Amino acid sequence: MIPTRQLLRQIAPDVCVAPQLEPPAMAELAAMGFKSVVNNRPDYEEGPSQPTDAQMKAAAEAAGLAYAYLPVQPAYQSPEQIARMAELLASLPRPMVAFCRSGTRSGKLYQAAISR
Repeated sequence: MIPTRQLLRQIAPDVCVAPQLEPPAMAELAAMGFKSVVNNRPDYEEGPSQPTDAQMKAAAEAAGLAYAYLPVQPAYQSPEQIARMAELLASLPRPMVAFCRSGTRSGKLYQAAISR
């Protein structure tokens, strides 16, 4: 298994993106100093083996992290989803990690949110 630190890609001084994380990674993120996590991956996108929002939220909260669920599709993020991401960026404590299947859509969503 790849260490969580190696999965992170920094896109701003206090924001990183990552591919799908597993529940144990939440404690690792907290130990690294992260304060919040945004899950941009719809439940069951790749089937039943993918951790659900509920599993990720429970692990994040157990680790003392703020957690938000904002599922978006890979090819399209609506104006409402972009606005919600902007709200999360303004309200959640930093540093933060946003994740999806590969990290790409989280990065695109971040860029769209800060560009509005």
